[in-house]
Amino acid sequence: MKRLFVVVVALAVLAAVPAARENKLTLRSPAFSSGGEIPRRFTCQGANVSPPLAWSGVPAGTKSLVLIVEDPDAPDPRRPKLVWKHWLLYDIPPSATGLPEGVAAGKLPPGTRQGLNSWKKTGYGGPCPPLGRHRYFHRLFALDKVLGDLQKPDRGKLAAAMQGHILARAELVGTYQKR
Repeated sequence: MKRLFVVVVALAVLAAVPAARENKLTLRSPAFSSGGEIPRRFTCQGANVSPPLAWSGVPAGTKSLVLIVEDPDAPDPRRPKLVWKHWLLYDIPPSATGLPEGVAAGKLPPGTRQGLNSWKKTGYGGPCPPLGRHRYFHRLFALDKVLGDLQKPDRGKLAAAMQGHILARAELVGTYQKR
């Protein structure tokens, strides 16, 4: 009887593992795969519109989401000197499940706020690497609080506000090189 109980408990634990994995925060794009090339449409050589993004597995207790898109390979991937920020969104409601292609400021999920990219503007700025193939990190963070109006923060101010409030994070990396 004791052995049967152990087997039943073990099976119950194993059955719960896929459910736990389903609740893991994930970020993806139908436009490019993780590690794949970002299509020209989403770059300075194309329409320069934001790619469609979708996420799932937002953990319980999440009050807001943050999306940061940045390039750590600027200006030259062989000798990077800075991290170029392409898009900063925060206070995305946890009920949101993604962003459509080319989303305009007025079409962002209600309550979503924008920070300043490296061009000192709000909004999306697509890949435009001066040299070589760069990596573009799309990072989604689940926070246990709404950050509120941070007055168009830069990456540093946004990171400081997030400190100690991150419940989960997901990452999608795309690459691009001018031709």
